[in-house]
Amino acid sequence: MRDRLAHGLMIACLIFGLGAAQAPNNSQASSLSTSPVQTKPEVRRQTNKNKPYQIGTASWYGEYFEGKPTASGEDYDMYDMTAAHPTLPLGSYVKVTNLHNGKAVVVKVNDRGPIVPGRIIDLSYGAARVLQFDQKGLQRVRIDLVKPRTQRREVYQTIAANYPVAELR
Repeated sequence: MRDRLAHGLMIACLIFGLGAAQAPNNSQASSLSTSPVQTKPEVRRQTNKNKPYQIGTASWYGEYFEGKPTASGEDYDMYDMTAAHPTLPLGSYVKVTNLHNGKAVVVKVNDRGPIVPGRIIDLSYGAARVLQFDQKGLQRVRIDLVKPRTQRREVYQTIAANYPVAELR
């Protein structure tokens, strides 16, 4: 029985590991897909928490956009925990989980994008580093909406973990 369970887990891990996309490291790069079929992002409803979420491919954008205005009017800081999403309200927060390694980060949606078809979110370089896919460029992720509690409004502070200590002072 244990052998069957171990064998099944190994097969599931292999299938899951093969689902991660790898490509150039910014959203401006062209798609390397050889297949003409575009995959659509998967949108589901969580059964236990009743919050919608998406599963699909994330990318990140960095230095080229540094200091340029985002759709919210804020200047882009590649080290902030921010993201671009095509439809979520600007100023909302989402938890993004890297499905390859289980790492997660809460980011603020302050821009519109991604502009490349088939991607569901563009993360800042800082968020991609926290999720450990800054070297890969693309990663399969899960997006969960983070709602403030109704009794007490929670404020999420996005802190960049990538600044050198001297710059934080």
